[in-house]
Amino acid sequence: MPNQLSSTEIEAELAKLSGWALVEGRSAISKSFIFANFIEAFGFMTKVALVAEKMDHHPEWSNVYKTVDVTLTTHSAGGITELDTKLAAQMDKLA
Repeated sequence: MPNQLSSTEIEAELAKLSGWALVEGRSAISKSFIFANFIEAFGFMTKVALVAEKMDHHPEWSNVYKTVDVTLTTHSAGGITELDTKLAAQMDKLA
């Protein structure tokens, strides 16, 4: 099981990511991705699903039209781990 990152480690990892922020009231990070239309948003989710499955680490997310809202946390570790920051970086690349 991956270990939770410390507050200092989380801050350092967030500094490397674009647009990700801590979720108030829980140990998680989140970001909203906005695309030109529904097809692009759904295509993004499909690409991320393949990466997430390979990592065996799955996002909490929702899609409304052209917006994909994502929250990442490692439930088995009870908070943010390296898996979350790695998946966030991959999502940024795919967007």
